[in-house]
Amino acid sequence: MVSKLGPIPEPSSPAVSRSMRGNRGRDTKPELELRRLLREAGYPGYRLHWKQAAGHPDIAYPGRKVAIFVNGCFWHRCPHCQPAEPKSHSAFWRKKFELNQERDARKRHELEEAGWMVVTVWECEIKDMPNEVIQQIARALD
Repeated sequence: MVSKLGPIPEPSSPAVSRSMRGNRGRDTKPELELRRLLREAGYPGYRLHWKQAAGHPDIAYPGRKVAIFVNGCFWHRCPHCQPAEPKSHSAFWRKKFELNQERDARKRHELEEAGWMVVTVWECEIKDMPNEVIQQIARALD
């Protein structure tokens, strides 16, 4: 199969193939956890993947024009925990990660141009420092 990235490499094993099929774009564990934290902190009323906002943020507060993206550390190349790159098919993965980061920057820019405040929350932050994440979002919402 061929994509924007060139030929898609064959999975190296059935286990890798099964793992990759399990990746989801919505309702990921970090996203579900952040939504739980927001409700507990008294910030319900968000919209999920709101199509009327540029880039369809994971969580949106349309009335307050706050968009929240929940980024997985591996797929979006977290600057905090700096996950290792895959050793096989490294050129493919480098290009994949580069395109993901370009798309993230484009979405952020479109939202900011439309007057939205954009908050990016990393998977590792939700796990390691949930209180700080909620405080950061609360500052944007208040």
